[in-house]
Amino acid sequence: MNDIQHLLQAMQQCAQWHRQGKKIVFTNGCFDLLHPGHIHYLQAAKELGDLLVVGLNDDASIRRLKGPTRPVNDLNHRSCMLAALKAVDLVVSFSEDTPLNLITALMPDVLVKGGDYAPDDIVGAGEVRARGGEVIIIPFLEGHSSTGMIARIRDRHA
Repeated sequence: MNDIQHLLQAMQQCAQWHRQGKKIVFTNGCFDLLHPGHIHYLQAAKELGDLLVVGLNDDASIRRLKGPTRPVNDLNHRSCMLAALKAVDLVVSFSEDTPLNLITALMPDVLVKGGDYAPDDIVGAGEVRARGGEVIIIPFLEGHSSTGMIARIRDRHA
């Protein structure tokens, strides 16, 4: 049931899943250029529950976080790519610099981030734990990053 939704629809869907007793896993990111590290990460996140919800930074928030040349792919492109993945059940974008409002609105059971975070530094960790949820770090698959991909492309065409 891969789906791209707006916040209100995502809230309604997550509430329905909670009523059905489903364990909802949430992660977020830019997912600008999909690579094997992303796939590994999303598959590992999905294994932690029944359904995986991905919060996706919109284009303006990525520019604020990563600079004026990013994203390479616009929100619609990135949303479609993520929604097509078997591991992803729902994609919802957000415009803020952090996904805190999205996390508090969707109330996931598990909050997941990549290996460059410490559990206590993850936005929304306190809110998820306060509701009895878990915060889990998934180690990176070394050698894969969107920034690295962009650098390799520039180097090859310089």
